[in-house]
Amino acid sequence: MELITQTASILFILLNSLLTSPLITSKAITTNITTDTSSLLSLKAQITNMGPNNPLAASWTRDSNVCQWIGVSCGPRHIRVTALNLPRIGLNGTIPRLIGNLSFLESLNLRANSFRGTLPAELAHLRRLRLLDLSSNGFTGKIPDWLGFLPELETLDLSSNFFTGKLPMELGRLGRLRILSLENNRLTGFIPPEIFDLTGVETLALTNTSLSGELPEDLCRRLPNLTELYLSWNGFYGRVPEGLGECRQLRVLSLSNNGFSGPVPRGIGNVSAMEMLYLGANNFTGVIPGEIGNLGNLLLLSMERNFFSGPIPNSIFNISSLVSMDLSHCGVSGRLPSDLCANLPNLVELDLYYNDLYGPIPSSLDKCSKLEALSLRDSNFSGPIPREIGNLTQLKTLRLFHNRLTGEIPKELGKLQQLEQLHLAVNLLTGAIPEEIVNISTLTLLALTANRLSGSLPMRIGAQLPNLDLISLETNLLSGAIPEFISNASKLSYVNLGNNYFSGEVPNSIGNLRLIEHLLLHGNNLKGLSFITSLANCVNLKEFWVHNNPLNDFIPPSVGNLSSVLEIMLASNGTIKGGIPSEITNLSSLVRLDLSDNDVTGFLPFELGGLRMLQGLSLARNRISGIIPLSICNLNNLAAFHLSSNQVSGSVPECIGNNSVSLRQLYLDSNRLSFGLPSGLWRLDNILELNLSSNLLNGSLSPEIGNLKAAALVDFSYNRFSGNIPNAIGDLKNLINFSLAHNSLTGSIPESTGNMLSLEMLDFSHNNLTGSIPSSLAALIYLKSLNLSYNSLSGEIPSGGPFENFTSRSFMSNEALCGAPRFQVPPCQEKSSHIPKDRKKVILAVTIALSISFALIIITLVFFIVKRHGKKVNKVPTAEDSFTTPGRISYFELKRATGNFDKKNLLGQGSFGRVYKGVLENEGSVAVKVFDLEHEGSFKSFDVECEVLRSLRHRNLTKVITSCSNLDFKALVLEYMPNGSLDRWLHSDDCFLDTMQRLNSMLDVARALEYLHCGLQTAVVHCDLKPSNVLLDVNMVSHVSDFGISKMMGEEQSFSHTKTLATYGYIAPEYGLEGLVSTKCDVYSYGIMVMETFSAVRPWDEMFDGKSSLRSWVSDSVRDGIIDRVVDKELLSSEDKFYDDKLRCLCSVMELALSCCADNPEDRIVMTDAVGELEKIKLQFLACSSTTLPAQDPKL
Repeated sequence: MELITQTASILFILLNSLLTSPLITSKAITTNITTDTSSLLSLKAQITNMGPNNPLAASWTRDSNVCQWIGVSCGPRHIRVTALNLPRIGLNGTIPRLIGNLSFLESLNLRANSFRGTLPAELAHLRRLRLLDLSSNGFTGKIPDWLGFLPELETLDLSSNFFTGKLPMELGRLGRLRILSLENNRLTGFIPPEIFDLTGVETLALTNTSLSGELPEDLCRRLPNLTELYLSWNGFYGRVPEGLGECRQLRVLSLSNNGFSGPVPRGIGNVSAMEMLYLGANNFTGVIPGEIGNLGNLLLLSMERNFFSGPIPNSIFNISSLVSMDLSHCGVSGRLPSDLCANLPNLVELDLYYNDLYGPIPSSLDKCSKLEALSLRDSNFSGPIPREIGNLTQLKTLRLFHNRLTGEIPKELGKLQQLEQLHLAVNLLTGAIPEEIVNISTLTLLALTANRLSGSLPMRIGAQLPNLDLISLETNLLSGAIPEFISNASKLSYVNLGNNYFSGEVPNSIGNLRLIEHLLLHGNNLKGLSFITSLANCVNLKEFWVHNNPLNDFIPPSVGNLSSVLEIMLASNGTIKGGIPSEITNLSSLVRLDLSDNDVTGFLPFELGGLRMLQGLSLARNRISGIIPLSICNLNNLAAFHLSSNQVSGSVPECIGNNSVSLRQLYLDSNRLSFGLPSGLWRLDNILELNLSSNLLNGSLSPEIGNLKAAALVDFSYNRFSGNIPNAIGDLKNLINFSLAHNSLTGSIPESTGNMLSLEMLDFSHNNLTGSIPSSLAALIYLKSLNLSYNSLSGEIPSGGPFENFTSRSFMSNEALCGAPRFQVPPCQEKSSHIPKDRKKVILAVTIALSISFALIIITLVFFIVKRHGKKVNKVPTAEDSFTTPGRISYFELKRATGNFDKKNLLGQGSFGRVYKGVLENEGSVAVKVFDLEHEGSFKSFDVECEVLRSLRHRNLTKVITSCSNLDFKALVLEYMPNGSLDRWLHSDDCFLDTMQRLNSMLDVARALEYLHCGLQTAVVHCDLKPSNVLLDVNMVSHVSDFGISKMMGEEQSFSHTKTLATYGYIAPEYGLEGLVSTKCDVYSYGIMVMETFSAVRPWDEMFDGKSSLRSWVSDSVRDGIIDRVVDKELLSSEDKFYDDKLRCLCSVMELALSCCADNPEDRIVMTDAVGELEKIKLQFLACSSTTLPAQDPKL
């Protein structure tokens, strides 16, 4: 009985649901033309923009026949509304429920309006509906499942709305459906399997819907009528079905921007009807199948941004129907066929950029006579630009930048009278800019950056370029004056003539460029600033660069008339003199102002405080005097203030704390600031770098120093601070570089110093500190540099942690310190039992007696030896012991030059001896390398180094000035390198090299090795190349040093054997295993050094556990396209607008390094080629480091 009751209840609920559903209740509604009219008027009432100009306002009235209303059609038999088509007429509103009463409606098209809201369920009553197009509106909510109950539906288009949720499986019930378009919505989940059962579907469009999953292997068997499949911009993954070739009617296949992987199925070549094939931006691998060449009707081929390998199949270049081909950034390599365009008569667009294609650009390109866009940029093409390109008279865009193209720019390019963009930057082009180029009146972009172009600019440049928007000629060898005619190119918004040899004054006519936004004239020989007055007409000017020019002029007061939207003004290193005009403060939008490295004098204008948008102000290295005006504190957006190396006096303003939110860098070092530090300074809780060194500041350090919790650098050295070091420094847990050196601080080093866990450099030297060195410092695992010298510290030097790597230089002139012998301090006294006084006397007497006896024995032995051999032996060398040939130097001269080989002059220590700094009367500062003759290899090392260096002459090798040699003493006198070793600059916290400096250093070393390996009759192998053996002179030029274990190869010798091993981590495999030495060993070491230079990671870093190495780490990162994880983080900023370009240059550097480190020596690059590669990379980096041509700029 209970079971019967439950069953009855369930049947009642089901019956009630059916009776109330829209599919059933529709039968109970009586409809006619009158209800149709009412339904449409209800739609009109829901439209919110029904003004007098609305097309429905006059037409849709009760006084007129509904069948004659705009957008309404009626059937001839039943006189009922059968079609409502109102596309693109700007309607705004919602769809009323009464539209569901249009029971004879077959077509509902409201495409491209502004309808919103959800779809009413009453639309399910429209059982005769064959077309439903609601695309390009603002509908929201889920796609209704009741759509699956419209049995006659053939076209369903809901694309470009805001539908969410999953795709309803009920759509699989639409057996008559031919077109299903749901593109550009916000769906989730997978495609329901039922969708693939719609056997009549011809078009399936699901682009940009966020759907994911794998495609069924039998897709084509289940959708046999498919002609268009759009699945781009989703999350689909896995392999493309092998059976895709069975979709014989498929004309469009769009799978781009997904996660498909594996090879492209070869069966795709069987889809003979294919017209458009989009496979770009996936993870496809393997080779591009040659079967694609069978697609004889193909119009568009897009396979860019994948991971293919091997060459482009020649069959693809035989598809005569092709209009567009994009194989850019997809990993293909090899040469292009010489007859590339022989069978491509219809090609309009060809994109093959960013691949490993090389060799010459085919001259047959002119056979592609319809070509409008050609991009072969970012590859390895070499040789000249084919003159035949001048025959492509339809060409509008020519992009050949970032290659190795040589020769002159063909004047035939001047025949391209429809050309809009000519981009030849970063090549090796030479010669002058052809006059013909500057006569192409259609040009909007002319980019010839980073080549070797020379000569002057065509005098009439600009006269025939009325449409030119951008011109960039940066980093060439161009010279002469800037022509007046450039101002005739009146549409110019971007002008970059930087880093050339232009001379003379900038013409005043440049002020006629009324639309100019970026004017970059830096790095030339330009003189004068009077042209600034003419720039008052350039009301759109945003960037103005004139730095690195011998301007030798005053900043005119008219600088205040520059554009009110000017954001960046760079005028550093320009020999600018005089004061800063107060009118400069009219530049209310200025974000960055750099006048550093000039001869600016006078006071800082009080009006500077009016530049409220200013974020960067650099006035360093001038002769500015007076005080820091309080108005500086009004710059609430100021992030960096550099006033180093001036003559500013007075105090640090108290109000500086007002800038606590924005200020990140404050450099006031090397001035004449005095008094104590203001309390406002400690409110800079967001400061990252604070440098007040080399001033006259005094007083004590406040405990509030602990408020600088974000700081990474604090330098208060070379001042007059006194008192104790506050315990609060322990709160500076992000501090990396901390110096209080050269002050008058007293008391002990706080135990809390051990809490500064990020510390890498700590310098408390030259103070009056007492007490012991806190053992807590041993916990500072990142500490690389410690200097506590010249204090009055006592007790034991801690051991363990970073102290394992410190030397005596860290603790010099602390007489009461004790510890390990390597610190050159006395050993710490161990506690011992008391010895009676009488016993001490006995021990002392015995000791003295034994010592005297031993000395007498030694003297007697020496006397007999000398007597026997008739030879005088000197324990201390004399001047006569030295070589007497011209140029030699005596021991006593070296002793005097080095202050008796004083420890304070010790520059470094190696396995064969020590290097001291010395001063000779005729030579000035020198480096004296004293060999440790107790080391068994020192005599040989001295002989080898003398033998090698006496015959070498190269700007990048250490110069030997003279030597001193006798039985007891051997030394070389070398050129002094004031900037120390490359190792110091890479791994010391108080030194930094930017990318260009590192490139220059590696280029210097490469040139030195090229000379050693190829420039001598007998090749020289250094055998121990590493950063510590690369020294930097006063101009930061790198010199290879330390030839103590080098080898000279014979004329017929390609390798040699050695038992002397180089430094671990840099050794080539064959060197370490077999002792084989060749020039290839140096190449390997050089590659490792390049990796270390740009990663700042040593090859023996603890991160390498034996299974991995610096080389494998770099190799894996290059292979996986994640080079940014390897490169020194200080070299890149994600906010840099040229981040991608710079990263690409650094990737090229690492690829070069890997080519030096091949396991097989024969596979390693030769240094001559390495020099060429580095020179090209340097040019590329120069091109992208001076805001020349932003890659993301749509103009490019």
